[in-house]
Amino acid sequence: MGEAPRIIHLKLKIMQSKINGFLPGTAPVVRKTMIIGLVIIAGLFSSPSLFAQRQPMDTAAMRKRQEEMLQQLKTDLKLTDVQFDSVASISKEFNEKRRAIFMDQSVSREDRRAKMQPLNDERDNRLKAALGADLFKKYQDWMQEHRPQRGGGGGGMQS
Repeated sequence: MGEAPRIIHLKLKIMQSKINGFLPGTAPVVRKTMIIGLVIIAGLFSSPSLFAQRQPMDTAAMRKRQEEMLQQLKTDLKLTDVQFDSVASISKEFNEKRRAIFMDQSVSREDRRAKMQPLNDERDNRLKAALGADLFKKYQDWMQEHRPQRGGGGGGMQS
């Protein structure tokens, strides 16, 4: 027996002995069925999360969500059409740049963050110029309140 199968075999023996102690008097067939059931259940709970992590991002859904956020931003901050077009254009430009950096897996996570910081600063400077200081502050507050939760693919108009 190889090392890995031996470890799995030992773990199953330990689980079986715990079940035997927990369920004295039950038939061995019932105990084995319970062990197999537990292993299957554990596998089912772990598989979807692994599968979900490997799925590519749904870019159409992500773009739709970004558009909805932009429309909500326009409404909430009472942006003029010119201001809205500026924010949308700047956001699109910098989201594409950020995506290119994020997708570069040859660079460490820390290096990607370091590359994104100047982009974020440049984006903020352009937004501040387009909106003015007061409206830019409202924009920052709004973005903080509406920031998507991490871990679900995100990638929206994050500031």
